[in-house]
Amino acid sequence: MFKIIRSEDRGHKNYGWLETYHSFSFSDYYDPEKMNFGPLRVLNHDIVQPGQGFPTHPHKDMEIVTVIIKGELAHSDSTGKSEVIHEYEVQKMSAGSGVYHSEFNNSPDELVELMQIWIIPDRKGLTPSYEQIKFSPDQRKNKLLKIAGNSGKEGEIFISQKTEIFLSDLEKEMSVDFKPADGYGSYLYIYKGEAEVNGQKLKSGDAIQYNDSSNLSISAVSDSSFILFEVALN
Repeated sequence: MFKIIRSEDRGHKNYGWLETYHSFSFSDYYDPEKMNFGPLRVLNHDIVQPGQGFPTHPHKDMEIVTVIIKGELAHSDSTGKSEVIHEYEVQKMSAGSGVYHSEFNNSPDELVELMQIWIIPDRKGLTPSYEQIKFSPDQRKNKLLKIAGNSGKEGEIFISQKTEIFLSDLEKEMSVDFKPADGYGSYLYIYKGEAEVNGQKLKSGDAIQYNDSSNLSISAVSDSSFILFEVALN
């Protein structure tokens, strides 16, 4: 199955301090057809105003990955971690048995744009943990960069689930191919520019859900950026 999810079909809220788009049911947005894709439970595209953020709140039994698109976000949690996440950095917090955290845009005049992802872990009650990794722009320019997975490979965020996450920045007319593994599905979200995926044109905010192991071909119509998930479906 090759399913296109258009930008305008996402959940959307503008709270003034936060503008947020939900690919899956989240908070006040509920769609029984968009609860998850395998263990991929949340994909939020957020824009946070200067000096604003998310006050301290709890999480449990979720792998939470934050990808900064633009700006920087200050993170603090009950494990004692206090870090700033910048563009070209990725953070993972394993909420596990329970953790409290806060996230703020401390800039007085710059927006922060980010994607926050929740992955359902393969077991409950994990010990809460934190990772943060920096990548260079060249590592994902006109190629797929694996930023997270469950292999334990150095240089990748570890996720306690059969899930891999890739980022790519494609220049106009450049392309990459991806071959999903048998038994896995793919979810691809365009967050900048326009691209064609297997001949179907997608704009910023569009996504495809793909339950097949045949090849995905992604070609940039304009300079574009996307995130790609490979998730176990059984």
